[in-house]
Amino acid sequence: RVIRAALANARVTPDLVDVVEAHGTGTTLGDPIEAQALLATYGQGRDPERPLWLGSLKSNIGHAQAASGVGGVMKMVLALQHGLLPRTLHVDEPTPHVDWSAGAVSLLTEAVEWPETEGRPRRAGVSSFGVSGTNAHVVLEEAPVGSGSGSGSGTEPEDAVVPVFVAGGVVPWVVSGRGGDGLAGQASRLASYVDAAADELRPVDVAWSLAATRAALENRAVVLGTDGGELTLGVKGLAVGDGVTPSSVVRGRAAHAAAGDVVFVFPGQGAQWVGMGRELWDVSPVFAASMEACGAALAPYVEWSLSDVVRGGAELADVDVVQPVSWAVMVSLAA
Repeated sequence: RVIRAALANARVTPDLVDVVEAHGTGTTLGDPIEAQALLATYGQGRDPERPLWLGSLKSNIGHAQAASGVGGVMKMVLALQHGLLPRTLHVDEPTPHVDWSAGAVSLLTEAVEWPETEGRPRRAGVSSFGVSGTNAHVVLEEAPVGSGSGSGSGTEPEDAVVPVFVAGGVVPWVVSGRGGDGLAGQASRLASYVDAAADELRPVDVAWSLAATRAALENRAVVLGTDGGELTLGVKGLAVGDGVTPSSVVRGRAAHAAAGDVVFVFPGQGAQWVGMGRELWDVSPVFAASMEACGAALAPYVEWSLSDVVRGGAELADVDVVQPVSWAVMVSLAA
């Protein structure tokens, strides 16, 4: 579902994507689920001579935890830059838990040239799967070929500082407001301003000012276009505020936490070390009080003392010890 949603958002069909950078959990449960989803989406309706190439950075660098998704994005951007799909290391043979004949998908066991193709840009999908089924998939497309930067007018002095935009490329105008009416009102004022000063404005300058000099309020929209006329048309459509969003506009609402709604995310085991929290226990009364409270809460359920483990420098090898101790330290750091 998330792959199909990403393709719909990118307005491309599966056969127009050349390669997928898989999340690659490296598990007998996760890898078959991911591979079967790719076979069912990208692997169908393809020319057998042009299979979907599949690889994963994980086997090269390890899981990377919170950086796993962006690592895959970086890999695919570099692959586009160099015109080469790098091989996935440490793959001896495909998992037997997947029916690889169910679609046109080939593993990158060797590096493959990725040349520019006539008539369409090169594209890559990147997957990242988080804990508890938080799945993300993005479609990357190579940038259009352009020369120079800025508006492409050629009138700027050689030493002028200009925004770096590909000439002829897509420019974003961002608008925000409080509530739907506020967003429509901001769009209306922007449209009036642009109409009045159209001959003096460059779309890239308006884009920079909207992004860098305006507050980002809850209700937000991004108007996309390649020239002032297209962008202005999108802004005017947004200003109508009738609930109908022009195709050149992406809109949504940012969720802001209420005041005081702070969330602490505690790690599991793996972040611990012998003696962690010992010095803080001696110098921070708040930390010490929290640790003592945690120790008292744990005491009926364990045969060891939280104070003895932390102060005594005991080895943290037993999962039944390390997880409660890590929990206590995190609770006390939060306090």
